[in-house]
Amino acid sequence: MRYLKPIVMFLLAALAFGVKAQNGINTPYSQYGIGLSHLPYNMPYAAQLGGVVYTRSASNMVNPFNPASYAAIQSQSFVFDMGMNIDMVSQTDKSNSFKDADGNIGYIAIAFPVAKWFKTSFGLLPMTNVSYESVRMMSDSLYGSMKNIYDGAGGVSRLYWGAGFNITKDLSAGFNVNYLTGSISRAITYDFLNNDTSNFIDSRRGKNTTVHNVTFDFGLQYRHDIGKDYAFGCGLTFVPHQKLSITDNALIYTFVTSQGFEYMRDTIFPGPGQESEYESTLEQPMKVGLGLNFQKNNYWNIAFDATYASFGGMKYVDERNIFGSTAVEYNNAISTALGFQLLGNPDATKYMRRITYSTGFHYESGKLCLKMVDNQAHSLNEWGIGLGATLPMRKGRSALTLSLSYNNFGTAELLRRESFSFGISIGSCESWFMKRKYN
Repeated sequence: MRYLKPIVMFLLAALAFGVKAQNGINTPYSQYGIGLSHLPYNMPYAAQLGGVVYTRSASNMVNPFNPASYAAIQSQSFVFDMGMNIDMVSQTDKSNSFKDADGNIGYIAIAFPVAKWFKTSFGLLPMTNVSYESVRMMSDSLYGSMKNIYDGAGGVSRLYWGAGFNITKDLSAGFNVNYLTGSISRAITYDFLNNDTSNFIDSRRGKNTTVHNVTFDFGLQYRHDIGKDYAFGCGLTFVPHQKLSITDNALIYTFVTSQGFEYMRDTIFPGPGQESEYESTLEQPMKVGLGLNFQKNNYWNIAFDATYASFGGMKYVDERNIFGSTAVEYNNAISTALGFQLLGNPDATKYMRRITYSTGFHYESGKLCLKMVDNQAHSLNEWGIGLGATLPMRKGRSALTLSLSYNNFGTAELLRRESFSFGISIGSCESWFMKRKYN
């Protein structure tokens, strides 16, 4: 029966994640590609350290960003890790600004040993989210005034199974098999505001994109003690380039409105001999990550991450071009993160001295690149800072992590997105697989 509690917690959290895993804040940048990604900054243990993840490992946390980290799980432990976030967002362009707030489950994961040298993990985390609604007013001497309404919702989540292996005392390796799943709906409505509908009729372009794909990533971690007081660590991750097929289902039609109800008039797409459902492509960029850390045991730790991707995000190509040419340009993306920790001493008699305090900074170049009406490419970058604390529980086997972070994305010329996020995660480490000496 003691095994039942963490399993039920995982299933209930997975159900809640499925009901509300995506952020409901209106985010215009999420209309491009398959949405906007906030990884790893929506993970409290990453956010508090500025996004440093490649060298992170512990016996009471699950780090899917480097699967080699699973090897740090203790041989007789079961780890349940779950994080939640509250986001307060301010978005500003040249003439408008608005604020919003929302909360969601950030991720859930479990990890446990299969053998002394082989540990495994399962988890679910949001990969991208789509949530936007905007209105653009236009006027012309030919058709008069027109209101264009753009809206979209949905997102893609990542369900993974991973394994970590102890190669030597200092070296571990691992891999993840990821199942990407999600649905994204988008629509553009053209509303002619004049009364004459004999020449210009309201119309709508709608499309639903469904993602069900398998991807892979790999990782290495190396840690070496330098004397009794210091340690050096290195992490390496690799995500291979993959070209995937996804499903689009589109409908373009004209309609008339009478007494508050819409009535479809003519179908433009699919036309005669065409199917509304078709295959499009999604490309995962090749990505390489390198992490370094230097630690004075029970005193402090400094860590640095660098990531190179052949292009930012995931490249989505609509084979029927339902919404016209895309504004996205896919260029190289580089991100860096630097973090510092004051480490708690697990053997300290006072509880405050067992707490670990963290802070960090990250900068991401080329996260999104847009070619706008001025025909110039605008590279949108992100930077942010974070801080937090890790509070040990149950004699240090479990931990409560708190994080507070600020992220700044975009430009004032287009749209600047500023967010404050409060995160909390619980890494519960239960003792399993232990044989009792006495009945």
